[in-house]
Amino acid sequence: MNNNCIRPARMLFPAADVDLTRWAVIACDQYTSQRDYWQEVEKLVGDAPSTLHITLPEVYLEDADVAGRIEAIHRNMEQYLADGILTELPAGMMLVERRTGGAHGRRGLVMEFDLEAYDYRPDSASLIRPTEKTVVERIPPRLAVRRGASIELPHIMLLIDDPDRTVIEPLFALTGVLRKQYDVDLMQNGGHLNGWFIPEGPLTAQVAARLNALNSKESFDARYSLTGDHPILAYAVGDGNHSMATAKANWEEIKTTLSPAERETHPARFVLAELVNIHDESLEIEGIHRALFSVDPEAVLAAAKAFFAAHGATATVDDGPRAGCQSFPIRYGDQKVCLNVQDAPWALPVATLQNFLDDLLPAVPDARIDYIHGLDALDSLAAQPGCMGFRLPDPSKTDLFRGVILDGVLPRKTFSMGEAHEKRFYMEARKITL
Repeated sequence: MNNNCIRPARMLFPAADVDLTRWAVIACDQYTSQRDYWQEVEKLVGDAPSTLHITLPEVYLEDADVAGRIEAIHRNMEQYLADGILTELPAGMMLVERRTGGAHGRRGLVMEFDLEAYDYRPDSASLIRPTEKTVVERIPPRLAVRRGASIELPHIMLLIDDPDRTVIEPLFALTGVLRKQYDVDLMQNGGHLNGWFIPEGPLTAQVAARLNALNSKESFDARYSLTGDHPILAYAVGDGNHSMATAKANWEEIKTTLSPAERETHPARFVLAELVNIHDESLEIEGIHRALFSVDPEAVLAAAKAFFAAHGATATVDDGPRAGCQSFPIRYGDQKVCLNVQDAPWALPVATLQNFLDDLLPAVPDARIDYIHGLDALDSLAAQPGCMGFRLPDPSKTDLFRGVILDGVLPRKTFSMGEAHEKRFYMEARKITL
């Protein structure tokens, strides 16, 4: 059975005289509280052809003039196509390497993915699934941008769990014979980006075959030591989940207007995304800690014991971790304890803790939660009266897939993957209208 749900893309790329340094800007969902970043981008770009003029930075999403901005974006898209600023490449894939100053560059492969194989609902069993919960309230304002758009410039990153590096990495031995499509410095501390075009043919067929082997039921069950009937998770959304969800919502609207035959080939059925191996050396997966405010710590610990007992587990509060348990170091005031949960019903510690906190917070009206990067920041907050800091371990790379397979879509703020300036820059585009 073919589980790929992928195909080569007919990508749009800027004409030869376009300055790619000004063309490429960072994903629109970054620096959402930093208007000065985007104001600097506007100065750097000016009136030059740029993805800035055909995307909507989310820092402006709630501004009074957002409707006018969206209309301008749609006009600019049509103008770029009409003026030849964007031209269509032959069908193929784009092999990319992004360097941001670390020891390793991020290696990926850009292609099309079938939105019929993606479902963002918490109980999803689709081949493509989000790793973290999708906030459906975030979709409508983004859908307003996609409706009426003639092209897409996605910043989606989909992950494969390929520990033997069989799919993407071998292609880099061939860069000497592939056509280099771009070699460009990125603005605003974005690093450097290289891209090599792979025309549809033997190499793209090899990619499809190796993905199919990776995603076979036999390989899937062996990789995660699974027994029973677990639906295959071929691709996990590592970044751009709400962009992917918006593309899905747009497709669901469009397909109601199409015949069955038209639905098979309509361009809006597919989405352009970068495929990355979760075992890529450049990807650093970090846990995100939890801080509670305006709570009685002793009452919270008592509630934890009761919650886990009701779910068939045993929770104890000890001086440190206990063997055979999921352990959560906690600080409140000058107290340091460890919540140890034995026989937790969730595979990942983050799911165990978050399910408890989600149950707790509605019962404590004044309490609130925040998600904290870095232990120093967590400890500083937890030292304040009425605060508690819960430390979470860094999830292993394979555990991210295993957690989604066994627990379903993971809680929000499960993990962090890279700093803001390392997020994907827009480069390739694709038509999504006929």
